[in-house]
Amino acid sequence: MCPASWTAEAMSDGSVDPVLIAFVWIARSGDPSMESRKATQVTQEGHDRLSAELRELIEVRRPALVAAVAEARSHGDLRENAAYDAARQDQAMNERRISELESMLQNVIVVDTSAENATGIIRIGSKVTVDFGDGEAEEYTLVGAIEAKPSANMISNESPLGKALNGKRAGESAWFFSPGGRQQVEIKAVR
Repeated sequence: MCPASWTAEAMSDGSVDPVLIAFVWIARSGDPSMESRKATQVTQEGHDRLSAELRELIEVRRPALVAAVAEARSHGDLRENAAYDAARQDQAMNERRISELESMLQNVIVVDTSAENATGIIRIGSKVTVDFGDGEAEEYTLVGAIEAKPSANMISNESPLGKALNGKRAGESAWFFSPGGRQQVEIKAVR
């Protein structure tokens, strides 16, 4: 069941709350401040991951949550129905994430990282080997802000380190501010 059909079908059988419908309608009708936001750069892989998550939430999770709400509703008194409250909360969180992903995906520029980086200049999609002055080489991938995952060494182009590295070449140094203060990093290799 898609949100467009919720107003007629879902309200008549009670499986979707009118407040949730209003929330989705407001979220989808657009935020006026969206026009003033700049587009976020993202790799094709990042775009594909976000698109796959969105499809999963819409095609699999949403119908399962509608069924869970209907099942919990069938158990009687809604005032003391913890299963119903939990299902409704899960449904609202799912719709919020769908809106968030749709907003992100409408406001991205997919950067072509398929071409070999012959220039050696660090850009989104570059794998960069750096030394923070301790003699140990660490490799990072520069990615768009919405696909950053520091635990996997995928750093945002909008982070202090990402901004410092962007546009540099192997052999150069870059300075950036970290929680520990101003820090220098030596760029060892760019792929």
